Amino acid sequence: RYGVQGAYEQLKEVTRGKTVTAEALHGLIASLQIPQVNIDRFVPPKSFREMADKGEALYNTGDSKRGIAACMGCHGTNGVSGGGAYPKLAGQHAAYIVKQLKDYKGGKERPNAVMSAFAGLLSDEDMQNIGAYLEKQTPGLGTAKNKASIELGQKIYRGGIASKQVAACAGCHAPNGVGIPAQYPRLSGQWAEYTEAQLVAYRQGDRKNSAQMTGIASRMSDAEIKAVADYIAGLR
Repeated sequence: RYGVQGAYEQLKEVTRGKTVTAEALHGLIASLQIPQVNIDRFVPPKSFREMADKGEALYNTGDSKRGIAACMGCHGTNGVSGGGAYPKLAGQHAAYIVKQLKDYKGGKERPNAVMSAFAGLLSDEDMQNIGAYLEKQTPGLGTAKNKASIELGQKIYRGGIASKQVAACAGCHAPNGVGIPAQYPRLSGQWAEYTEAQLVAYRQGDRKNSAQMTGIASRMSDAEIKAVADYIAGLR
């Protein structure tokens, strides 16, 4: 039996990229034994689809009139980047994308010369459209590569580090790394190099847009960060 939040993630994964009728959703909800779920939460309104269409155009081609570069140049086709220098964005929660773009635009909580310049040209509507487009894309898969650290990475992700008061990553980002919309990002399949870089940035105070993550990362060693980042890359 799933809670409402768990139900949301299950339905989101099952219906990603598909056209699903209300009748079919009712059947799926019944099979999962989900109580009191409003299916409207899972059926994107027309406005969301329109936002995604506009976001797709901006993501793929940019807007030369406003000097906005195409996101695809760095983040790849459909939001799946080609390497750890740039994160995979496909399947990321729209609200999380919007928040990060706003933080880049602000320039203080998440300073980054390239992204701050890019986000500075975007309107709130642009951000929402890009977020809507990326949320609809199929997440890129990844693999854990370091056999020597996989056990440590799994232990940290699933159970945390009690001796250092480091909470389990799964508590917020879910056991399979899909996260919780708006609050906690999808991590599964993300490049290990990127995840490692963000944890180090939190630890060093370079990234300031999550007090919770700053506290967690500040108590982790280089080896622990590398291990959990590699483990996350293989989640699916």
